[in-house]
Amino acid sequence: MTKTTATAPVLGTRALNRATLDRQLLLRRSPLSATAAVEHLLGLQAQNVKPPYYALAARLEGFRPEQLSAAMGARDVVRIVTMRSTIHTHTAEDALTLRPLVQAARDRELGQFRKGLVGVDLDRLAAISRELVEVEPRTMKQLREALLTEWPDADPFALSIAARCTLPLVQVTPRGLWGRSGQVALTTAEHWLGRPAGPAPAPDATVLRYLAAFGPASVKDMQTWAGLTRLREVFERLRPRLVTFRDESGGELFDLPDASRPDADTPAPPRLLPEFDNLLLSHADRSRVVPTDLKGRTWQGNQAYCTLLVDGFLSGLWKLEEGALVVEPFGRLTKAQRDEVTAEGERMLTAMHDGEEYAVRFGTVAQP
Repeated sequence: MTKTTATAPVLGTRALNRATLDRQLLLRRSPLSATAAVEHLLGLQAQNVKPPYYALAARLEGFRPEQLSAAMGARDVVRIVTMRSTIHTHTAEDALTLRPLVQAARDRELGQFRKGLVGVDLDRLAAISRELVEVEPRTMKQLREALLTEWPDADPFALSIAARCTLPLVQVTPRGLWGRSGQVALTTAEHWLGRPAGPAPAPDATVLRYLAAFGPASVKDMQTWAGLTRLREVFERLRPRLVTFRDESGGELFDLPDASRPDADTPAPPRLLPEFDNLLLSHADRSRVVPTDLKGRTWQGNQAYCTLLVDGFLSGLWKLEEGALVVEPFGRLTKAQRDEVTAEGERMLTAMHDGEEYAVRFGTVAQP
C-alpha cells in the first residue's frame, strides 16, 4: 500500500470491520429489494447457483429465494462473467456497463490462450459467436463445436474462452433459478436484455460505488475486486472528493466523506455466508474480516466452504447435511455466542428452506 502522511486518522482493524460490514448490509439487515441489493453490492459472486441466494438471505430483511428468482426471470438481473473472470449476478444495467469496464482483464485472460488460437481471427470469431448465440442460446460445447468447423486446428477450449472473453455472454434462465436451474446456455447480454451495451464507462463512478459497498479501501483493494490495474490515477483524480485514513500498517485508505463508519465496538451479529462471498474476496488485505491465523481456511484446493462470522470476523464453517445445519467453529464459542449462532441458523433455514426439517448442531472443523 502507498504510505500516507502521519496526519491521516488511523482506522483500526475492528473499525474497518464494522464499516465494511455496514456497507455490505451485514451489520443489520436491510429492507432493500433483492434487485436493489444486487445493485448496491455491485453484483454477487456466483460460480455456483445457490451462493447469491444465501448471500442475500444474510443481508436482507424478509428475503425469500423466490424474490431473486423472480428478478432473474424478469431479466432485471443476470448471470455474467465480470470481475476476476468469475460469474457474477448483476443487475441488467451493470451487466451492460461493468462488463465493458473490465474488458481489459478479459483481454489479458485471452492472452493466456494465444497458443491455442494461432491463425484465429478474433473479430471474425466474435461475429460468428454472436450470430450463433443470438439465433438461439448455446452451451459452451455447442459453441465450441461450431467454432471448430471454422478453425479445426485451434484448441477447442481456447475457442470457447475466446468467445466468452470477446462477447458479454449471459447465462439464460432457467439456469440460476432457485429450485429449477439447468445446464448453462449462453446468449449476448444485448440480445437477452433487448438493448445495446454502452461504451466502457469512466471508472470514476465505479470507484465511488466500490467505496460505498466495500470501503474504506485502498487502491490495491479495488484493483483486487475488479481484476484491473492502474487505478491509482483514478483515485488521485477523485482525491478532492474523498477522505483518507491510515490502516494500522500505515497504508492509505480512501472513503466517501458521508459514508457510515460505525464505532469499533458496535455489536456485529453472527452471519452465515455462502462460499465465495463478496466480503471475503474484494480486498487485497482481508485482515478486516479474516484473522491472520485463519488465512486460507475457507477453501481447500478447488473446494470453497461456506463461512461463519462471529463478532464480525471469520470464525468457522457451515454446511447442510441430511436433516441438519452443521456449524463448525474454528475455536471455542461462548454459550451466548452459540445461542446467537443457533438463532441465526434457524432464521436462515426458515428463509431458505421453509417447510423442510433441519436441526442446528455444532461440529468440529477439520484441522489443516
